[in-house]
Parts: sequence; structure tokens; C-alpha cells
Amino acid sequence: MRTIAEPAGASFIFVYGPSGVGKTTLRLRVEQKLTELALPKLESDFLRDSFASRGRVPVVGVEAVAPESRNFNWKDYYTRALIALEEPLIDHKFDYGVRGISRDQFGQINVESKVVAPALRRALENALIHRQPDVFFVDEAQHFGKMASGYKLQDQLDCLKSLANMTGILHCLLGTYELLTFRNLSGQLSRRSVDIHFRRYCADSPEDVQAFKSVLLTFQQQMPLAEAPDLVSHWEYFYERTLGCVGILKNWLTRALKDALDREAATVILKDLQKRAWSVAQCRRMFTEIQEGERQLSETEADVNSLRSALKLGEKPIEPPEETPKTTRPPGKVGKRNPKRDPIGVQQDVS
Repeated sequence: MRTIAEPAGASFIFVYGPSGVGKTTLRLRVEQKLTELALPKLESDFLRDSFASRGRVPVVGVEAVAPESRNFNWKDYYTRALIALEEPLIDHKFDYGVRGISRDQFGQINVESKVVAPALRRALENALIHRQPDVFFVDEAQHFGKMASGYKLQDQLDCLKSLANMTGILHCLLGTYELLTFRNLSGQLSRRSVDIHFRRYCADSPEDVQAFKSVLLTFQQQMPLAEAPDLVSHWEYFYERTLGCVGILKNWLTRALKDALDREAATVILKDLQKRAWSVAQCRRMFTEIQEGERQLSETEADVNSLRSALKLGEKPIEPPEETPKTTRPPGKVGKRNPKRDPIGVQQDVS
């Protein structure tokens, strides 16, 4: 929300995270919040009959659909984006000015099959400029990388970049760690983008463990059962089979709840959970992908020194950890008592 409010020259926001961590839920929540913030202004302009503001859409969200073939389908993407930019006021529909894009009797957009991708691209540019959303969300954005050859990946990136530049609309791309392929493909894009790592809960962080337990408690309280199950006491098992991803946890509990309701049980038991849990093999495979993504997003001392060496700055000196000052006593004879005692909590200068 802070980056959207002040992108500081950025054209893109990249949100990376493992599958099932809650990226789509995050997008929907931000869309809801942006719409709530824009409503007072939109209602005020509506009462003043401001046509320009009536045509504005505060936020738009689409999903980049995985292609059936090896190449990403831009024509399908442009069509879905145009439909997402629509709003219900038929009297204030926008004329895209492209042959083959029309409206039916209900005012809904109709794209003929003969319309080529470049024409759809121009229509989308006009629509974005007219609607002026605060941000254009693209979920599952890693699908942009589905290309037959490596060099075309740069073309995909340039297409997105020019769309953002020509319309002046901030684009937020959400995806798995596969989206990291785009991260350093272009120095210019790196300068014009903001990275946000939407990470999973980590078991080595007490704060994350507490948050994960709180999520479990919320879920167990919301289950429509005669007796609330005790999920929190089994938090390690839930963490083990979800890898700390709340989206996976929610889907797992939903399936287990369905089994309990089907047999008219009073609560969800461990057997229900074990039946619907991910296998160890599935968890290992996904965790390997998560580890690689987290490694790419981490910065080590070696990475810093490599950059400094390339910039001719030399290696960054490693600062030793601060040592707790030790209280020393004046040398004395063995067995001889020192009648003068130091006050508790006060260190004397014995130099």
C-alpha cells in the first residue's frame, strides 16, 4: 500500500512468494482497500456529474493464464485485461476505437476473433489511460515466462515495460519464485521496479511461530462444528505439511472439514487431517523450490564483497561482535579477603 501510494518513479512492483503463501488473498485485500479509499471521491464526482471521474476504475486485477502451448498468449491476456477494465455504467462505456471491438445490447464488450494482438494492445493502452487505475495487478505473473526460446523472454519484459511507460499506470506482478527470472533481466527494469518478498512463516523465528499459531487458532474458532478442534497443540504437524504457507493450510483444513461434515461428525479429528495432508514427497519437492527462491532473494557477505570489489571499493571489513566488558579485580593474595565490596550493579574504575 505504501509503494502504491508513492512508487517514487517505479513502474513495477514485483511480489514474490511460494505457492500457497497467500499472494492472491493479499491482492484481493489490497484491491478492496484501494476501492474503499477511492469511494468518497468517486461518489462526490458522481454527484457533480463528472464524466471523467465516472469512467475511472480505482484498481484492476487480472490473472496471467498459463498457455496451452509453449508460448504465452498475449491476445488472450489483452482480452481479459480489457474485460477487467469494464464497469457497470452502460451510459458511460468507453469507445476503444478499434475495429472488431464492439458492445452488445447489454453494453458488454465483444472482441471478434479476427482482431489481432497489436490492435488489442492499442485498445488496452487507451482503456488504461481512460480508466486511470491506481495500480494494475497481474496475478500468476510467472506465466509471462512461458516462451519457447530464451531470447524471447526479454521481448516479454519489454512489452510489459512499454505498456506501463506509455500509460503511466503502475503494474504489480505477483507470482512464485519463477518470477525471479525477470528480476535481473534488465538493468533499466531493476531501476524502475520495487521487490517485495512475501515469505512464508519460518520455524526459526519466534514471532513467526506465534503468528502461525494465531492463524491456527483463528481457523479452529471459525469452523462450523459442534465442537471446536484443537489445532494449536498440533502446530508442528501443520507446519510440517504446509511449510509455513497459510494458503496451503486453509485448503487442507477446508478439505478435512468437508470430510467431517459429510459424516456428520462433531469435530475434525487427526485422522481427517492425515487423510488430506500433503505427502512427504510433495513437501520435499516444494520446499526445494522455496529454498532456491529464498536463496536468490538473500544477500550474503560474499555478495556484498563481490559488488564492492567490482566497484573498486575493496572488501567490507567484518566488524567483530561487541564484547561485554569484564569487571576486573586488583591482584591479591590467594585466600586473602577483600573487605571492601563493590556496590551491586556498579562497576568501579580499577585502573
